[in-house]
Amino acid sequence: VNGHAKKHYEDAQTPLTNHKKSEKQDKAQHTVCMDCSSYSTYCYRCDDFVVNDTKLGLVQKVREHLQNLENSAFTADRHRKRKLLENSSLNSKLLKVNGSTTAICATGLRNLGNTCFMNAILQSLSNIEQFCCYFKELPAVELRNGKTAGRRTYHTRSQGDNNVSLVEEFRKTLCALWQGSQTAFSPESLFYVVWKIMPNFRGYQQQDAHEFMRYLLDHLHLELQGGFNGVSRSAILQENSTLSPSNKCCINGASTVVTAIFGGILQNEVNCLICGTESRKFDPFLDLSLDIPSQFRNKRSKNQENGPVCSLRDCLRSFTDLEELDETELYMCHKCKKKQKSTKKFWIQKLPKVLCLHLKRFHWTAYLRNKVDTYVEFPLRGLDMKCYLLEPENSGPENCLYDLAAVVVHHGS
Repeated sequence: VNGHAKKHYEDAQTPLTNHKKSEKQDKAQHTVCMDCSSYSTYCYRCDDFVVNDTKLGLVQKVREHLQNLENSAFTADRHRKRKLLENSSLNSKLLKVNGSTTAICATGLRNLGNTCFMNAILQSLSNIEQFCCYFKELPAVELRNGKTAGRRTYHTRSQGDNNVSLVEEFRKTLCALWQGSQTAFSPESLFYVVWKIMPNFRGYQQQDAHEFMRYLLDHLHLELQGGFNGVSRSAILQENSTLSPSNKCCINGASTVVTAIFGGILQNEVNCLICGTESRKFDPFLDLSLDIPSQFRNKRSKNQENGPVCSLRDCLRSFTDLEELDETELYMCHKCKKKQKSTKKFWIQKLPKVLCLHLKRFHWTAYLRNKVDTYVEFPLRGLDMKCYLLEPENSGPENCLYDLAAVVVHHGS
């Protein structure tokens, strides 16, 4: 997890004085490590999981040895101690809500090597009650049949097995997070499916949490529409009375639980400054990416000595304010028949059930990328979105108020 095995691999890569490596030397450079809980074997040089073994079957021997250790009396004793610790920690997991004490079955997610970007999003989504309940109530999908049914697979991705379901692994992960029988869960199966379906997240380097969330929701949405093994899962959505058709926002086809909960609609209004022609376009969204206004960008602390603190409302105002497009973004006016100077304004035409806001924390210049570490103040309850709506009079006051469900924060530069 902390790059320990990778360090052994790097230490083994002794620099070769002769650049022309022989084939024998080349083969000797493959360094593998084995996961002691799932027994999957990973090659650092190939950056992939390996399915083959040595002629002497050494990998299988190590695997059997680890399994024997796991079943030994020593491990049984360790399990007993761990159970005692888990029971005591579960009993202490009590949360005071409005003075009364209620139990919560909160389970942690193990880091699989810089996978905090994934874990933070999974924990956030698991706390969106309606979204989480929908997946937990889905019927399980049997992904393997025939000879391989019930057999533990160590290397789904390497086998070139296309029979994987992101929805199914996501469902299993959410169930594991809320069963409360363990203090931490390792989302390996889900991570392997992510590698297969979203190749840009392959490897163990850091990734962007917002980007991961977008890819995850998009792929869940597509899979729910198409169904798995020919069975459409969006049929289950139609039966769910809590998600009425009026709440649906279709993105790329039919509505799913993803668009029903996170989907909103933006109106993009562009005005030509030469002839005054107005162009309107409606765009569905799953989240809004907000700039931190430039006047707050030098602000680095919560102290108010350096002037006013940037608030979430300042970012939302900046997003929906009338803006004149610069020379690089000239608008093609249909009346003038050429690119003209114009203004742009966003309105929210329909608010989603759960509003996802992304703060643009990275500022790009010609050669550099800087982290914008401005402190942004946000309300825990009652964020009023009415003033950003296209037709505020058509929305009830309670439909425009949002309470905070989750925050994902990135530490570091």
